[in-house]
Amino acid sequence: MASISPFKALRPKPENAVQVASRPYDVLNSDEAQIEVKGNPFSFLHVTKSEIDLPVDVHQYSSLVYEKAKENIESLIHKGILLREAKPCYYIYQLVMDGRSQTGLVCISSVDDYDNDIIKKHEFTRPEKENDRIQHISITGAQTGNVFLAFRHNQPLDNIIENWKKDHVAVYDFTADDAIRHTIWIVDEQDTIQAITSIFTEQIPQTYIADGHHRAASAAKVRKALGDHATPEASWFLTTLFPSSQLKIMDYNRVVKDLNGLTHEILIEKIKQDFDVELAAKAVSPNTLHEFGMYVKGQWYKLNAKPGTWKDDPIGVLDVTLLSEKILEKHLGIADQRTDKRIDFVGGIRGLGELEKRVDSGEMAIAFSLYPVSIEQLFDIADSGNVMPPKSTWFEPKLRDGLLTHLIY
Repeated sequence: MASISPFKALRPKPENAVQVASRPYDVLNSDEAQIEVKGNPFSFLHVTKSEIDLPVDVHQYSSLVYEKAKENIESLIHKGILLREAKPCYYIYQLVMDGRSQTGLVCISSVDDYDNDIIKKHEFTRPEKENDRIQHISITGAQTGNVFLAFRHNQPLDNIIENWKKDHVAVYDFTADDAIRHTIWIVDEQDTIQAITSIFTEQIPQTYIADGHHRAASAAKVRKALGDHATPEASWFLTTLFPSSQLKIMDYNRVVKDLNGLTHEILIEKIKQDFDVELAAKAVSPNTLHEFGMYVKGQWYKLNAKPGTWKDDPIGVLDVTLLSEKILEKHLGIADQRTDKRIDFVGGIRGLGELEKRVDSGEMAIAFSLYPVSIEQLFDIADSGNVMPPKSTWFEPKLRDGLLTHLIY
């Protein structure tokens, strides 16, 4: 069964919450972060993307970046912008985006559960991104990034959370500049804390990583590296758990730097071996499984996989697998998406215009839009012990960094 625990969050004073709360470190690049923090010295991006406070020639994975992150988080604490909770608590985090609400439980989850596969994975991690988080956690002593866990709907837990929201005043309630409303309640009554803990230890056999494989893997490796010097807090990592009934997965698209020595005309002819290809008058947002959009040389195409090109198993049926096997590997020479520098991933929240922008600029040569994976597909794959190709799922809305941080020492 799943082991969770309340914790003493490092969090902003209510009057500072809007300034501190920042978008997750991995959804924007350094230039975007630099723009976002302009005029805001309290933004948590100064901690999670601290390269923005260093000269531009300092590499984002330099040790100077992590030392700067430590300096910045200590400064926020010293100035009284961030405070440490007096006692271990759970936290209820509600997000509202485009009129749609979802509510999760913020807690710490067991590293042992991660190691023992009670926390299920569905992706391999990319080494450089994993090492980045290992260094960040080790040097700052803080788990600043939340791991987004899903679990199968549990009505008793829903009842506890909804009753708490109804009967208590939120500590934070604001709408961010991206129009997403963030509301957080502190669960500090011992009877309720115990009731929530018991539901997980008695009724929820496993949880599933929806978003945050690198953050979870990094927390586990930091605990292992600390060895006998590991604090009790290092055996837990920051998570927010959402019932599957409330989650929405968006598309996670691909862009590739070159055509592997092919002209786009020859590539299209090769793709026709496995797909029906037709010109499209506008950007293609796939409407069904096994339908893809492709953008190359200023033109969109609609691709429909031919019968028999996919396998009838949890992994083989996925569009990310089909694209990987029948185009990326077969024609573009990309065998390992985790390590190949020629491919990048674009979350669906950025829109199809982002794909066009990156191709039209010359940075990339070709883009592919995909149909989203379903939450049940994610569960089936994790339960079967398989993994998806990297960057297969994109969840929205995103939790804000800086509102609730877990300190390991």
